[in-house]
Amino acid sequence: MRWAPVVLLSVLAAACAQTAEPVTTSPAGAITISGGGSLTDADTAAIAYDRKLAPAGAQASATAESVGPKTTSSLVVEGLLPARAYGAHLHTKPCGAKPDDAGPHFQHHPDGATAANEVWLDLTTDAEGAGRATARHSWPLDRARLPQSLVIHAQATVSSGPDAGTAGPRVACLTLR
Repeated sequence: MRWAPVVLLSVLAAACAQTAEPVTTSPAGAITISGGGSLTDADTAAIAYDRKLAPAGAQASATAESVGPKTTSSLVVEGLLPARAYGAHLHTKPCGAKPDDAGPHFQHHPDGATAANEVWLDLTTDAEGAGRATARHSWPLDRARLPQSLVIHAQATVSSGPDAGTAGPRVACLTLR
């Protein structure tokens, strides 16, 4: 059947020519928070605290979504330093003018700093300074106690020992809504 590809291409072309409204569905009880943009020097929606590690023009976006008993969080960055490790965590308060304004790490339970109890989105940037990370947890976000920011740190997260959960100074922050 030589004409099958021609018919398929014709159908696809016709479908693409139509304007359709985007379809979004959200399961009952789903929670999604997100934030991002160009890392500025003053706008606390997306703010840079260290311009050496988050140069002008750097951008970041973060999303945390809970569906049922599971949560998936993701971070995408561009324009950071190339071939460099950064730590990133969800925090309890919105970003502010000072790095500490975002408060401590968000924890599912006050059980301590572990990758299972906190959201760690460490990444290593590529040669252009871009990177991405995803974390999946088998617990839901609670509408009454949501993380309010994502902080990018200067170092990868220490995963064990007495310094577990630390990742160096705060480089940038995204307020989540």
